[in-house]
Amino acid sequence: MKIFHDFDQVGHIRNAVVTTGSFDGVHIGHKVILQHLRKLAAETGGETVLITFHPHPRKVLYPDTIGKDLQLINSQREKIALLQKAGLDNLIIIEFTLEFAQISSVDFVRDILLSKLHASKIVIGFNHHFGHNREGDYEALMSLGKEYDFEVFEIPEQDIHNESVSSTKIRKALLDGNIQKANAYLDHQYIVMGPVTKSSQTLEEIGFPCYSVKIEEDCKLVPANGVYAATVIGDDSFSRAMCFIRKNKASPLETLVEVHLLENYGSIDGQIVTLLFHKRIREEKILQTTDELKKQLLIDRDQVDELIF
Repeated sequence: MKIFHDFDQVGHIRNAVVTTGSFDGVHIGHKVILQHLRKLAAETGGETVLITFHPHPRKVLYPDTIGKDLQLINSQREKIALLQKAGLDNLIIIEFTLEFAQISSVDFVRDILLSKLHASKIVIGFNHHFGHNREGDYEALMSLGKEYDFEVFEIPEQDIHNESVSSTKIRKALLDGNIQKANAYLDHQYIVMGPVTKSSQTLEEIGFPCYSVKIEEDCKLVPANGVYAATVIGDDSFSRAMCFIRKNKASPLETLVEVHLLENYGSIDGQIVTLLFHKRIREEKILQTTDELKKQLLIDRDQVDELIF
């Protein structure tokens, strides 16, 4: 996957099949769009293109209201990894500014999608809006397609268990600690990626050596406090793990995410790892003594060890 941060960097893309959006979570609805992109590109010998934005538009447009405390399912690093795994050819990450937000839907299509990317087909999700004041929609694109000779495709809303999939519902499931529901919506395990360091001397002394995983962006959503069954993927290792989460609401970057590996592959200190979350084992408990803590952690480890993942 090629990654660009400016439209002028892109150069020639063969028969570009383009979509736009934040794609936070790269959930099952997003994957349907990407699958359709790949299908259309294969039919024309073309390439798939996603235009996404950083920071999230709500953070820029509504910094004091709905954007102020917006938490995102994925950090930038995580979203790039998920999009690459989904088979995207070209990712264009545009800095979203108040100036960029003033571009009309017509100018965005004419001056960017057509003039710079030479888009042959444009794919949008259900009820997608774009351009200044969200004025652009499927009907507007269809009209422009007739005028400028490109095709437009709208993907129907994706449902799971009769519930429409949205990043908002996934965020709620994660904040509730309902990892299995979030994973069903995502169509993959919820992930945290970041560098690790040795951690928790106290836990190591009672037989539970841990690594601390750094949260890299303050708007990264971390699930509810508690103990989770997880998989840790390092440079040359793949281990089941217990993951401990304790949030710092005042300073999200100092949120504690620690993992105790059930398999021993040597040190992963200093590596950038991927945590795959499977299930919350229990909520956070306040334990008064070291003996109580060790007893509880032994119970937790047995529960994680019994799971098949």
